[in-house]
Amino acid sequence: MIVCKFGGTSVASAEQIKKVFNIVKSNPERKIVAVSAPGKRSNEDIKVTDLLIDLATAALEGGDVEAKIDTVVKRYEDIAVGLGLDDTMSKIIADDLRARVAGDQSNKELFIDNIKASGEDNNAKLIAAYFNLAGIPARYVSPKEGLVVNDLPERTFALPEAYENLAVLKDSEEVVIFPGFFGYTKEGILRTFDRGGSDITGSILASAVSADLYENFTDVDCVFSANPKVVNNPAEIKEITYREMRELSYAGFSVFHDEALMPVYKQGIPVTIKNTNNPSAPGTRIVPSRTTGQDRPVTGISADSGFSILYVSKYLMNREVGFGRKLLQIIEEENISYEHTPSGLDDISVILRSCQLTDEKEERILKRVSEELHADYVDFRHGFSMIVIVGEGMRRNTGLAARAAKAISMTGANIEMINQGSSEVSLVFGVEEHHGDQILKSLYTEFFSAVTV
Repeated sequence: MIVCKFGGTSVASAEQIKKVFNIVKSNPERKIVAVSAPGKRSNEDIKVTDLLIDLATAALEGGDVEAKIDTVVKRYEDIAVGLGLDDTMSKIIADDLRARVAGDQSNKELFIDNIKASGEDNNAKLIAAYFNLAGIPARYVSPKEGLVVNDLPERTFALPEAYENLAVLKDSEEVVIFPGFFGYTKEGILRTFDRGGSDITGSILASAVSADLYENFTDVDCVFSANPKVVNNPAEIKEITYREMRELSYAGFSVFHDEALMPVYKQGIPVTIKNTNNPSAPGTRIVPSRTTGQDRPVTGISADSGFSILYVSKYLMNREVGFGRKLLQIIEEENISYEHTPSGLDDISVILRSCQLTDEKEERILKRVSEELHADYVDFRHGFSMIVIVGEGMRRNTGLAARAAKAISMTGANIEMINQGSSEVSLVFGVEEHHGDQILKSLYTEFFSAVTV
């Protein structure tokens, strides 16, 4: 059995959905299909998810929502007409949107989640209708039928019973069309995964039914060793391990959501990244261990911006039992997760995603660290990028850090932070954001030639 997921660009128009149909039809083992909301049809277009966020914002502010509902419905109408469907689906979608807008607004986050999730939910209904019309027996399955997730305030994740509930889908005689991106708590409250979370849904489904393969269809032929928008003609990656892909996805590889690997990783289910527009291309396989590219220590290089550093200094910090725990507890109590904690004898830096911070949170953290931990100096610094060099072969090679540091120094940038995990699969450099692209190019020149890996 194959579980496949199709991203936003793969289901953005009637033409694209016809490609999805043909891909599923070409292999009867493709029995479960997770779908995203309609994405961009061109560079100038707007994703349906963005239209829905705009709609939710207008509803919360008491603005005129009818025009915004009409804009969203029109996108689906265009798709339905192109697929030869009647206007029944458009009416269903319009009624659904109005019902969601009229829903409980007491929790703004949950209200916005409910509006956003309609993008995937309604697209799944529409695609199931088209599959049946075009000759493939299919049924829409709602996440309400088993994708159980946790409660606030933690970030959304599937509970163990979700996998047990969804396992029954493997016995479906029809092709299952399942909306990505969201699930329901035990109390029936809708919650969304992080943006790009349809990857997570597909992975959960693959794990639940013990699939032989999870195919993730997007708009590129494969995963590249560096961002092709920054590096010209980067090397293609034919095969990559779960750990390598996890590290690269964390630091900006948008082709695959970094949290999506865990469900399939636990069961050793291979993943293939493929192109909806070129399905015959072999794509990139994500596997437990790889046999290709053993002669290359570095598999890929990625960069992601939007990081802040909490810098704390206190003389004899290393002698103070529990200092690090107390510091991280202060951060935890602000419902903030951290990325790295490089430290010295008298100082420690906590790397955070800037999007988690507000002026109020920063002020509270600084005050508590100063007063409760009696720090000599504490401050937030913003505007950093994390550059990540990844490769299973790094542990068998010497001098990689020196080579990387030299390549970075050639750009004139200063290295603010260096961190290497105990697994020795990745090496992370913190730098000022405006140096990010230049450093990525320099590192690529150092570690890659124009050959396929």
